[in-house]
Amino acid sequence: MEKKKNIGFNIIKSDPTDGHGGYGVGSLSLDNVSPVMIDIEEGEATIEIGALHARSPIEKRIKFTNNREDSAGGKPYWLIWVTIDLMDEGPYYAGVTACELVVNQEKRRGYKSMPEHVNHMDKSIKRHIIVDQMDDKSKGVLAEFLKNHDQGMWDRSKPELKNALNA
Repeated sequence: MEKKKNIGFNIIKSDPTDGHGGYGVGSLSLDNVSPVMIDIEEGEATIEIGALHARSPIEKRIKFTNNREDSAGGKPYWLIWVTIDLMDEGPYYAGVTACELVVNQEKRRGYKSMPEHVNHMDKSIKRHIIVDQMDDKSKGVLAEFLKNHDQGMWDRSKPELKNALNA
């Protein structure tokens, strides 16, 4: 029996502490965060759950550094942290933050700023919208991807997200 590949967003799960107030209270949960990878040149967006732990197909077998010269001539990507939250009307896109990623497959080298990736994931979980550094074409790709994934979640999202993505 073939295992079906999960291509959807991580959806809200129950409280991992079950309200007991003990160990784990105050820690951030990754249950509601999904990484979306945008191939800037191709104009394509995909959900890459492996990117939560830097193990997406794009990142495998690549040595990442914070030196841009190591990945010169590489392919540019955006790694978008998308956090889903729940309101009375249903789920919506609550936090969306973008990080730069460059991968040179020939050299097996890549550029990314780990502090930026970690901080942006944290900000997405905390319901921030940070996409100003993205190019307009990629913003459009992301807006279309989010709409096509779930129009209802897009409609329930705050105007701040739609304005940031020029949608």
